[in-house]
Amino acid sequence: MEIKRSSGLLMHITSLPGMHGIGTMGREAYEFVDLLLEGGQKYWQILPMGPVSSVFGYSPYSSFSSFAGNYLSINLEMLQKEEWMRNYIISELPHNYYNDFVDFEKVISFKLPLLQNAAVNFFKYAEAGAKKEFQGFCRDSEPWLDDYALFMAVAEHYNNFNWLTWEANIRLRNPGALEKWRERLKTAVDFHKFVQFVFFKQWYSLKKYANDRGIRIVGDIPIYITFDGAETWADPDVFQLNEKTLRPEKIAGVPPDYFSKTGQRWGNPLYRWRQNGTLKEETLNWWAARFKHALRMFDVIRIDHFKGFESYWAIPEEEETAVNGQWVEGPGIAFFNELKKKLGKKRADFPLIAEDLGMVTPKVEKLRDELGLPGMKILQFAFDFNSRNAYLPHNYKTTNCVVYTGTHDNNTTNGWFYEHEIDEKTRNYIMRYLCLDHRHEFHWQLINLALSSIADLAIFPTQDILGYAGKFRMNTPGRTRNNWAWKLTPGRLTPTVMQRLKKMCTLYNRV
Repeated sequence: MEIKRSSGLLMHITSLPGMHGIGTMGREAYEFVDLLLEGGQKYWQILPMGPVSSVFGYSPYSSFSSFAGNYLSINLEMLQKEEWMRNYIISELPHNYYNDFVDFEKVISFKLPLLQNAAVNFFKYAEAGAKKEFQGFCRDSEPWLDDYALFMAVAEHYNNFNWLTWEANIRLRNPGALEKWRERLKTAVDFHKFVQFVFFKQWYSLKKYANDRGIRIVGDIPIYITFDGAETWADPDVFQLNEKTLRPEKIAGVPPDYFSKTGQRWGNPLYRWRQNGTLKEETLNWWAARFKHALRMFDVIRIDHFKGFESYWAIPEEEETAVNGQWVEGPGIAFFNELKKKLGKKRADFPLIAEDLGMVTPKVEKLRDELGLPGMKILQFAFDFNSRNAYLPHNYKTTNCVVYTGTHDNNTTNGWFYEHEIDEKTRNYIMRYLCLDHRHEFHWQLINLALSSIADLAIFPTQDILGYAGKFRMNTPGRTRNNWAWKLTPGRLTPTVMQRLKKMCTLYNRV
């Protein structure tokens, strides 16, 4: 993937300053694009956009689907303007503009009934043109939409997304049972199809607005999906599940590392990459469909946990921590070669960023470099008193990389530097490296370091541009509650702030 020297911001959709308690694909998203232009930015990176739930702490990395969109991101003001909307749902919306964090339960409690109201309006009042558009969306999305909509409807019927607890006929996807359940839950199935129709209509409108102004969208694909989701139920042969019980044989995670002394036990099912010594065709086809969908949604795709394609940490399901896992060989370069054949892609037009963090071995680096993918350089990982640390800018061996002050899993830059994550000795070392004689506005110092590096692309969490403290970080790995909720309040990210960023980008030839 070729990247012209440039920079961008990391900002999830739900973190935009929406006036009803959560960011959406409405006016606030379009205004954010305008601010990116004001700041001379070329990229907007977001987190995964799938539907989230309290079951998984509203994590975008634990979604019910790797294809569907998060209905919480739908903008109701835009929906109100549709010709078939006869009820004035906007009057029922609570105004909560200046909150710093999303109250997901509150947002769901008012947003879901209003979307259900909108669906009733659509199926009752929509004219032929709108219904034809809806039917076209359903037809184009049929490979995933039918299963997803039915999965959601049945899960709501049972009030349980663990499909192993459903009765056998639907759990095992008996063809006759599938048709009976679709008819039995038709209203709910149609609602979930309608919600996806609205989501993608709004998303592609926003993406076009950004692309027309030279802003490229960086999406995020988690390598793993949740077990309690539509895809494991619909395509169990793709995953390492027990043939009799359909429970995962082993689950995903990572061994002890910087973030956790006991590792991270993610709990996701692992893929069945091979069959009889060769790559499994069903798994290849599933991934090809996933990438095809993502490549339409985004201009560039960040692959979360890229290492898992070289080797993955397999944990016995009964283990409570990730300590007693083992490394297993992944699908490697053969997988990507087959994937590119199925997608009709060449090396140069496969726009991926490899999240090559954690235990980066020579084999991981070889796989990344064979594919020509840019890796990630995290400045918060650079200062361990090792002058050969690969994240220190003077050690970057290629321009084909993406430098970050921190990611969604890191503390904010100021929270990391000023609070308790590092000690005074480390602070002094950082000061010497940056040739600083003061600690004022440290976030701009680290941003400046990233921009001045040889990395083709520099990405900054929006919290870092604003100099926010640690309480505004997006996620703390290993913590199951109080994550993913940060939300920007209006008026904080101003043209003045973005102009300051633009001047720095101009200085380092990134505009």
